[in-house]
Amino acid sequence: MEKYCIYIVLTRMNTTIARLIRIIKKDDFTHAAISLDKQLKYMYSFGRKYTYIPFVGRFIKEDINKKAYKFGKTLYGAVIEIEVSRQQYDKVRTLLDCFISNDKLYKYNFKGLLYNLLGKPACREYRFLCSEFVYHIIKESGITDCGKPRNLVRPQDLYNINGNIIYKGNLRDYKILDDVWKKNGNNLHVS
Repeated sequence: MEKYCIYIVLTRMNTTIARLIRIIKKDDFTHAAISLDKQLKYMYSFGRKYTYIPFVGRFIKEDINKKAYKFGKTLYGAVIEIEVSRQQYDKVRTLLDCFISNDKLYKYNFKGLLYNLLGKPACREYRFLCSEFVYHIIKESGITDCGKPRNLVRPQDLYNINGNIIYKGNLRDYKILDDVWKKNGNNLHVS
């Protein structure tokens, strides 16, 4: 029987906004992305459109070595593997394809970020926070329900969902470990 998995990538970004969120919320993780491949070649989230302009955000395809991810020598994070059914996997793929096909429609939910920090719901149809987007995908696919409005789900909440933490540590080293997985098929966990 074939195994279907999705991957949630949580990071502690080295940006001013991320540091403020960490100070206010005391969370280990400040950013979330989703991927369908273990190598994280294709990660999707909501974030900066331009590397050095924090207040222009949208739906983006991400790369661990580019844009805001490249700030700082280390990039603390975790990769969570969630085994899903074929139907759930297909639904995730369909939802991602919808976002990819209509990427110009979607913007970053700056109002939702402020409301998140204040603990107030503020969901808008075409606006998402990074964790709000990841949660929307997994909730609409029937994978998990955190039982709260989507804009109030923080990256830290996603760390606590039912899944297998296959990596925790400096994500700059994650790509290097990819060759080891291909050779022996092992899951690695680095603290």
